Amino acid sequence: MNFPEKPGLFITGTDTGVGKTLIAGAIARILVESGLKVGVFKPIATGCRHSREGLVSSDAEFLAYCADCDYPLSTVNPVTYITSAAPIVAADYERREINFEEINSAYNYICQTCQLVIVEGIGGVRVPVTEEIDVLNLAAGFQLPVVIVCRPELGTINHTLLTIDAVRSKNLSLAGVVINGYDELKTEPAETTAPQVIARCGNVDILAVVPFDEAVDVKQGLLGEVVIESLLERDWHKLAGL
Repeated sequence: MNFPEKPGLFITGTDTGVGKTLIAGAIARILVESGLKVGVFKPIATGCRHSREGLVSSDAEFLAYCADCDYPLSTVNPVTYITSAAPIVAADYERREINFEEINSAYNYICQTCQLVIVEGIGGVRVPVTEEIDVLNLAAGFQLPVVIVCRPELGTINHTLLTIDAVRSKNLSLAGVVINGYDELKTEPAETTAPQVIARCGNVDILAVVPFDEAVDVKQGLLGEVVIESLLERDWHKLAGL
């Protein structure tokens, strides 16, 4: 992996389904609306569907939509699999190795034609891509500040602190944590105190607590205003290194 240096952010999560794509897309939208040319990139996606363009990831489509992207989806997301599983499993099932040259080529092209990049990982940081490479290794290759997206529910403190430790073990810059899908109507101590505990025990900034918004639908390209508003207080330009 020979990735160029570029301002941007690497968006990862404590698990699959925590809202990485939603948050990555929302950050991209905020930056685009500030007048920047934003490149979005999802190196690997599984659980893709067939279309006229080949295998297509709904996550990649959403990222491209949020960034007003004029790149082909095959550039935004160069490695795709049908199988809904970790990349190492999807590659084995479909008997097709991950093409790192395609990832390098697509990312280099995006970096040449944009002002900053928003890169989204797949699953959590220890998801295996191959036997030797996991998502954390990919993040280390990009050398971008990392944003961790987590759930608000019981158990999120443990998952988030473990992810923070993993990111720091690679000496990566940790931009902070976004807690996604917070239900303000719930009053359980585990949820109401999670942001403060993660911040204190993880020695990390809570960049935003994003409320749950039933209008949001990544597959339908619906990005709620509630999500955008909850992220606007942060200086994403500065966090991305601009």
